[in-house]
Amino acid sequence: MKDPAALPPKGEREFFRRNLPLAEAREQLWATLRVIGKDAALAGETVPLHSALGRITAEALRARLSTPHYHSAAMDGFAVRSADTVGASETRPLDLYIPDQAQPVNTGDALASDCDAVIMIEHTQAIEGGIRIRAAAPARQHVRLVGEDMVATELLLPANHCLRPVDLGALAACGYGAVPCRRRPHAIIIPTGAEIVPAGSEPAPGEIFDSNSVMLRAELAAAGARAEVTPIVPDDPVALLAALQAAAAQKPELILLLAGSSAGSGDYSARCIRELGEVQVHGVAIRPGHPFIIGHIEDVLICGVPGYPVSAALTYELFVRPLIHHWLGVAAAEPKRIRATLTRSLASPMGEDEYVRVRLARIGDRTLAAPLSRGAGVLSSLLHADGYAQLPRFQEGAAAGSPIDVQSFRSEAELAHTALLQGSHDPLLELLAQEISAQRPPCRLVLASVGSLGGLVALRRQHAHVAGSHLLHPPSGEFNRPYVQQHLRELPLRLITFVEREQGLIVAPGNPLQITGIQDLPRLRFVNRQRGAGTRILLDEELKNAAIAQNPEEAVARIPGYDHEEYTHMAVATAVASGIADCGLGVRSAAIALGLDFVPIADERYDFILPTDHVEHPAIQALLAILQDGAFRSRVDAEGGYRSEKMGEIVYEQKGNS
Repeated sequence: MKDPAALPPKGEREFFRRNLPLAEAREQLWATLRVIGKDAALAGETVPLHSALGRITAEALRARLSTPHYHSAAMDGFAVRSADTVGASETRPLDLYIPDQAQPVNTGDALASDCDAVIMIEHTQAIEGGIRIRAAAPARQHVRLVGEDMVATELLLPANHCLRPVDLGALAACGYGAVPCRRRPHAIIIPTGAEIVPAGSEPAPGEIFDSNSVMLRAELAAAGARAEVTPIVPDDPVALLAALQAAAAQKPELILLLAGSSAGSGDYSARCIRELGEVQVHGVAIRPGHPFIIGHIEDVLICGVPGYPVSAALTYELFVRPLIHHWLGVAAAEPKRIRATLTRSLASPMGEDEYVRVRLARIGDRTLAAPLSRGAGVLSSLLHADGYAQLPRFQEGAAAGSPIDVQSFRSEAELAHTALLQGSHDPLLELLAQEISAQRPPCRLVLASVGSLGGLVALRRQHAHVAGSHLLHPPSGEFNRPYVQQHLRELPLRLITFVEREQGLIVAPGNPLQITGIQDLPRLRFVNRQRGAGTRILLDEELKNAAIAQNPEEAVARIPGYDHEEYTHMAVATAVASGIADCGLGVRSAAIALGLDFVPIADERYDFILPTDHVEHPAIQALLAILQDGAFRSRVDAEGGYRSEKMGEIVYEQKGNS
């Protein structure tokens, strides 16, 4: 093993050598493959047919035997010589005797060498010692000739073909019991980090599950590689050197070294690769994923994969998957690129290609792209993404309503059955979306939490099929209708009640700080909702009523954490549960979900604002049907903090001025 004393001292930071543009980094990857002699497709190996599904053919495959390889009966009946049947008719039937003139056969039986036709059994009449026929049998009638399907030496499949079930059947029929396939690329995944623990174990505070190994191993298998995962390596250069040397000694095609690729004091990936081999790339101008590393130890390629899950997933898509396809000799599938309209403005760092995960839906002839959370560690954005948009280098973001290129994971049919709901968050919306998918496939409801006012803006811009809102109008005491009349007066629409619910202060279990209401907020650490959220508007009104703050500036000064904003009720509850905040305003169900206590403040009505033009959309029809479903209503009531008596009622209908 290399001398660890040659490494920089433990804890010393490793800074990026250069932030290469994506195109240059890809060129450097292929240059490295040429240097180490790994730039060609892998050689073949013999694979039994029963194990060859999804494997890639290593050479062109030709039929070893004809199919069928003998003249065979195509029907149940009698094999005959066609010459013996000449003259048979309805008025002059002909008798043939077994076995000299007619031989009983079943479908697939080989024909005697002197027989050239088959008469179906239902076209014969049994007589003593033979059969009677009333029509002549022409030569080759109901006979499968040698090679009728495939002829020996005929090309069956080309090289670099992914084997399907029908291919395996054809190969078996032509004499194959095994097939030459490209050797599957061997990849070794080395997870690193003192905080990483195996999936399924019990994590202590500060420990996180090794989800990246699970994800990347599955990605490699799906692409056709053979992947194995080593034990987790701590943030120690000596241990990491040993793990790298042991992995490289197995001579895999690829080592994926997970995490430790950034510039933290515990990041040793680049320096350990450099100690044992060479580093060609350390830093790519992409976000997420810029700490990516390309290097090699002798003839083994090494990719240093960033530790955040979204970064790991993106760098796999951009670098590793094309590499696996190349080694297998198959063309990487061209991504399905579409032009979409951005529903929310995005800022972007100069000098880096940024990839933003989005939800997709279709309104009229436009495809809408609603951005998901952008953090490199937001694994849920991978889970919910319908595609990702690329913001090119040197472009300072994109404005709402602007066109943007998206790589879509969804088919046109899926998009046609997808409805986009923008507006206020409520945990029940996920339950509603789940019911729509379960009861009315392929319909989908996708959600974007932008606040109640944000939902109204989305409808005005035609960036949503439906909006969710719970906006209280203090002068009238009404929910939603005054705001609809103010902001959407030209739009024909219906206001449909989803649910009535409780809003209140989410507090720690047992309410140890004895919080009783809004008047207590100045002495507490608070967590707020974002501006434009109905919950934020309710809070500001309650602060005025309690004479605590008449405007947001006063509230920031008087309430610690007023400017700590979250986009969902569950995020507020999580902040309280984790001890970041003493309390936050949210719905009772969020408190129940995390085992927290709740101090009621107000009852409110959450409505759907549905433009008339979207009522016939298949996913909206599914939504409206589920609102009338008694079983769904019972589930809602069981959640706690909700009342479903008015669910589905049209509380206001507007013809519009357009």
